[in-house]
Amino acid sequence: MFLVPFFCITSLVGLALPALAQQPADTLRRQKLDEVVVTATRTERSISEVPIPVMVVGAKQMKAMGSVRLNDVLGEQTGLSIVADHGRGVQMQGLNPEYTLILVDGEPLVGRTAGTLELSRVAVGNIQRVEVVKGPASALWGSEALAGVVNIITQKPQPGTSGTLRLRYGTNRTADLSATVNAQGARLGLTLFVDRYSSAGYTLLPESGTATVPPFSNYTAQSRLTYKLGERTKLSVSGRYFIENQASTYQVAAGTADVRYESRQQDYSLNPTLTHSTANGRLFATARFYLAGYRTREDYTYAADGAPYDNTYFNQTFARPEVQLDWRLGSKHTLTGGAGYINESVEATRYDAAQHMQSYYGFVQDDWTPLPGLNIVAGARYDGHNQYKGQLSPKASARYQVRPWLAVRGSAGRGYRAPDFRQLYLNFSNPVVGYSVFGTQEVRERLAALAAAGQLVPDPATGLPLINAALLDRASNLLPESSVAYNAGLQIDPTGKLNITASYFRNNLRDLIETTPVAQKTNGQSVFTYYNVSQAYTQGVEAEAGYQLLRGLRLSGGYQYLIAKDQGVEAQLAAGDIYRRDPATLLTERVRAADYGGLFNRSKHSGNVKLFYESPAQGLTASLRGIYRGRYGFQDLNGNAILDTDAEYVRGYTLWNVAASKTWQQRYTLQVGVDNVLGYTDPAYITTLPGRLLYASVELRLARK
Repeated sequence: MFLVPFFCITSLVGLALPALAQQPADTLRRQKLDEVVVTATRTERSISEVPIPVMVVGAKQMKAMGSVRLNDVLGEQTGLSIVADHGRGVQMQGLNPEYTLILVDGEPLVGRTAGTLELSRVAVGNIQRVEVVKGPASALWGSEALAGVVNIITQKPQPGTSGTLRLRYGTNRTADLSATVNAQGARLGLTLFVDRYSSAGYTLLPESGTATVPPFSNYTAQSRLTYKLGERTKLSVSGRYFIENQASTYQVAAGTADVRYESRQQDYSLNPTLTHSTANGRLFATARFYLAGYRTREDYTYAADGAPYDNTYFNQTFARPEVQLDWRLGSKHTLTGGAGYINESVEATRYDAAQHMQSYYGFVQDDWTPLPGLNIVAGARYDGHNQYKGQLSPKASARYQVRPWLAVRGSAGRGYRAPDFRQLYLNFSNPVVGYSVFGTQEVRERLAALAAAGQLVPDPATGLPLINAALLDRASNLLPESSVAYNAGLQIDPTGKLNITASYFRNNLRDLIETTPVAQKTNGQSVFTYYNVSQAYTQGVEAEAGYQLLRGLRLSGGYQYLIAKDQGVEAQLAAGDIYRRDPATLLTERVRAADYGGLFNRSKHSGNVKLFYESPAQGLTASLRGIYRGRYGFQDLNGNAILDTDAEYVRGYTLWNVAASKTWQQRYTLQVGVDNVLGYTDPAYITTLPGRLLYASVELRLARK
């Protein structure tokens, strides 16, 4: 079964190679130079001129990869790792998923679980491009942009009438059926995208009796309506709706009755946007309103009789009006400013009541080219909040074209991440183990209730509940997490065929939020809350290179070297205060600084290599992509809470993906592919790798000008 699609891919490439000499100038290369990005500066800029590190993945490349979900796309990019932590999120510059802001057309997706936004919620069938800004972007985008921003730009209406219908089917009965409709006249334009994605799931450990990923199905509907009110005034209204259902049966504990689990999650958004420009084109105004929601419900019942076992729910809403002005002071000088207001609310099983947070913000940015080849972008944003101190996030960046083939760029800025609802308002007590976790706004009241019920261990001297007052005071003054970061890089284009980028980054993290015990319960378990304690840093080097082997055939590769460490741990190691016990000999020894592997779940080495082929004349595309992730720490095994022995690592691995497609009459396309060609799995540590995945897809395109 594996040999059939692999033979098709190699055959298509073999048939295409003779046509290489007939190809026109490489379209992928030309498009790369001409691409326009908006995420880095909130204004349209050519990617070749932006002074901030930006990566763009276009629709053509995503189709050549055979991608259907956002995690498939991001997982193959240099410096990005897909990590499984309460969902599949993206790790950027060594920072966890909660520090990366995910946008759709410049508006945030909501509905994070323990800080992670599940990337598989986003279908890519209607995406024009994905822009990735690396490094803190809070100066423009606010909280959650401490590591960077991923902005998903969806398709806009195009002249004429067109539509596509696409069906893909593969391993594990995974099916994706999508359709797009596009129509645009003199004033009115419309795009509509619908998608159904489903899978039978998979089981990596059959002996467990539990599916690693249970069967699921989800539906996405997304639309954009545009209307030209006047020569310089336009209205755009976009909306999105997503729903997923999942069900499975499992045992809560050995020997107990089976429990039936059913879940549903939904997210929706509505985004009207009005733009207007003056007659001379110097002033451009944008007014937006964004409303989004996210809902989940999980029901647990006994499989035998349907009797209730447990249920949970989570409802989140997000509303934001915003205005932005772009003022062209000259052909090489643009001033951007804006302001907005955010109202968020959450109602959930683990919160006693509906909770609300409000904030307001304003930002300004100056984009100036004072000299030929020199571009400077500087700006700042202020966020005020009803639950914590106001945050000022400045950033400055510059790019200088030293030679026609050489450009240097650098940036420095501050990013921050606000405490979330969970860290402020959580009220959770584990009914089986017996521990409790309370948000910083709830912990004092909950401790008083536990003390009144006689559930806290008393102080032997006073008889009063033994509570760590110092930690409790620190928790009451919870601060946003913050980072001061630096980036410096080179862009080298020595020939028309070769391009190289290299950059150094450093993130100095402060006031990281962690859990801490503040009291002990009489059942032997602890009461936890959140407080600021850790200082850490991530630093490293990223490099990418691309070379045009032949017309239509391009080879590229990328590499990241990463160091991510806790500065508190480094200080303890330098003082000789950390020890470990050998599990075999039970002997205790002091840990050396050289043994410290840094923060868990970070790979020191990662990279990729890609070979893309494109022949528009023959209607052929093909790709071969290799993705490497070096070993990374998984868990502490010797009781000292740090990564310091080989046994605590997950081994590194390489995945190979191949895909090829053939188009007839510019209407019909057949694509076949294999993800994870070698079938690599690690059931004990990596649940997101189901093994070799084969697929085939057909696409029908219709158009009328």
